[in-house]
Amino acid sequence: MKKIVKSDEAGEKKGLPRLYIFLGAYGSGKSEVSVHFARMLSEAYPERNVILVDLDTVNPFYRSADAKSLLQGEGIRVIAPIFANTNVDVPAIPAEVNAVFDNPKSIGVIDVGGEDMGAKVLAGLKKRIEGTDFRVFMVVNTFRPFTIDSKGIAETAMKLSAASNLPIYGLIDNSNLLNETTGEELEISYPILKEASEITGIPLRFASGLDEYLPKEWVGQTSDQLPLIRMKRSIFYNY
Repeated sequence: MKKIVKSDEAGEKKGLPRLYIFLGAYGSGKSEVSVHFARMLSEAYPERNVILVDLDTVNPFYRSADAKSLLQGEGIRVIAPIFANTNVDVPAIPAEVNAVFDNPKSIGVIDVGGEDMGAKVLAGLKKRIEGTDFRVFMVVNTFRPFTIDSKGIAETAMKLSAASNLPIYGLIDNSNLLNETTGEELEISYPILKEASEITGIPLRFASGLDEYLPKEWVGQTSDQLPLIRMKRSIFYNY
């Protein structure tokens, strides 16, 4: 299979990127990762304006917009489609998204949902994205049907990259079994993600998981020395 991107491509520039984009298959947990990443950036760079953009125009559940009150209480601006958090969806990009690109002091985090269908929304922002230092991450849960093995991960990465018309900078291992998670899932999934990385040429950048399930001795990295993002649940299922 042809490699999608080399490790020194995909917006690789010196300094702090101004835009982080998160893609993923259904059930990958990308919204939770997006929310936590925005919070980490806000904590690490208090002098910068962090903006979280929820472009999940397909799936009305598990959206980063659900954490809006929490984030805004921490000084993080949240931009979402007008129908976010309801059962009505339209493939429209809010005009406010331009704030991410127009303010040089801002750092944007974009949560893109709906797999390849949702990723197509990014194609309309391609010129603005490419004019900014950016990183595109694909969040992976190997316990979901379409990303259960390296072949599925590679195929999903190709679809998302093609739909968004953007290269993927890195993979994030967010393998979990919801409330049955123990932390061992990241150890089990690591070889799968490594193989997928070798197939696609996309580096494995992070592992992530909810703090309540991860081993306490995993502080800044997993047992496989992969940088770890420890999260606390901020998004819940909407009925």
